[in-house]
Amino acid sequence: MNASAQIGVTGLAVMGRNLARNFARNGYTVAVHNRTYARTQELVDQFGEEGTFVPAASAEEFVAALERPRCLMVMVKAGAPTDAVIEEFAELAEPGDVIIDGGNAHFEDTRRREAALRERGIHFVGTGVSGGEEGALLGPSIMPGGSAESYASLGPMLERIAARAPDGSPCTTHVGPDGAGHFVKMVHNGIEYADMQLIAEAYDLLRRAAGFSPEEIARIFRSWNQGRLDSYLIEITAEVLTHKDADTGKPFVDIVADRAEQKGTGRWTVQTALGLGLPVPGIAEAVFARSLSGHTELRSAAASLPGPGDGEARSGAMSPEEAARFADQVEQSLYASKVISYAQGWDMIRAGSEEYDWDIDLSSVAAIWRAGCIIRAAFLDRIRSAFAGNPGLPTLLADPEFARELGEAQDGWRATVTAAVRHGVPAPGMSGALAYYDGLRADRLPAALTQGQRDYFGAHTYERTDREGTFHTLWAGDRNEVRPD
Repeated sequence: MNASAQIGVTGLAVMGRNLARNFARNGYTVAVHNRTYARTQELVDQFGEEGTFVPAASAEEFVAALERPRCLMVMVKAGAPTDAVIEEFAELAEPGDVIIDGGNAHFEDTRRREAALRERGIHFVGTGVSGGEEGALLGPSIMPGGSAESYASLGPMLERIAARAPDGSPCTTHVGPDGAGHFVKMVHNGIEYADMQLIAEAYDLLRRAAGFSPEEIARIFRSWNQGRLDSYLIEITAEVLTHKDADTGKPFVDIVADRAEQKGTGRWTVQTALGLGLPVPGIAEAVFARSLSGHTELRSAAASLPGPGDGEARSGAMSPEEAARFADQVEQSLYASKVISYAQGWDMIRAGSEEYDWDIDLSSVAAIWRAGCIIRAAFLDRIRSAFAGNPGLPTLLADPEFARELGEAQDGWRATVTAAVRHGVPAPGMSGALAYYDGLRADRLPAALTQGQRDYFGAHTYERTDREGTFHTLWAGDRNEVRPD
């Protein structure tokens, strides 16, 4: 077989197939391979007119079809299957070749794989790909890690197939060494969890507290999408809310089981943040909310617990004027909470970059999320500008413009959280975001009492505000204060 392909894709499920088509549509000759050859042939038969594909029946044929240095993308299930496929192709690769993992791998696995292949002279590039099957075909946001040398050969191809931001720039960049790409993709997914939870809370409040119908809420969301909340998730939320079930004619949201699934990346984000000692309550509350939705036995057992109402929309609970005013307050709460969650995501990327010495450019992360990915939103360009203008910005919330907007939104934000409590509508994302905001801005936190408790029962010591050093009070004795040795 002639070595004529510039890129290869192995693993031709929906994402792998669409990425292969994307490369071919952009003028690259693409070697394609799958464990079952029938799927490879199916791709060529259905989409061969879109570009030049080189079907390979075996791993050996696949590798032989690639020009040196070989660039081959692995699109298989994360975990042991990925390890098996990487090892299979590493045995056939040569020094200087590039193996790309485009799946949702845990970044620690990527770090391990990159180190092992580096010893064999092979570049390993853990690459986050966001945008779903449509993005994979039409232009995703791509987050490659790995060596700078690997990006020199791979980068131009990724830039060609990536989504384009409003200013025309490609939504991809060399994120950083080893696991940086998959780390950033993990945080992206964590922010996605938080964003979706906040939108769901806004819907729930508008329906159960204000009595709006799904179609009316869709109109509200479409109006929000014309302003500062302009985003892909707001856009598709309106589409979902207007959809009617074909069998019953009822709103789609009323016939879907209220148990949200999760594939684990949000949970990884929270677990990693805990390891870094970093608070990301916006993401954590979203993960816990999905988990709670799935515990139907617990929910059934607690369904008779008393509350302020029966949980249904109360006809006439608000006048049209009150409902419109409440919708404005919910918009303020949604926007402010969204800013908080995104800020926590960027805080985590900074912490990970420092922990693993990745030197991630925070502004470039915002730049490549402006199109193609699930959390694409208009205000990401403002986040890009904030970190580009001040690379040392300690948190997005310290940016003067975002700080001003949060201050202006806080009355509506607090009114929304109050209404949620009054009506018995769970809003853990919005209330947690507000608590985080108040915690950050507090002159003094009750952690002083916590330190006293810890010292009382465990002699864990404490520090003072008025002098240097570490201290312990003899609680069981005369309660004198001592300095531990």
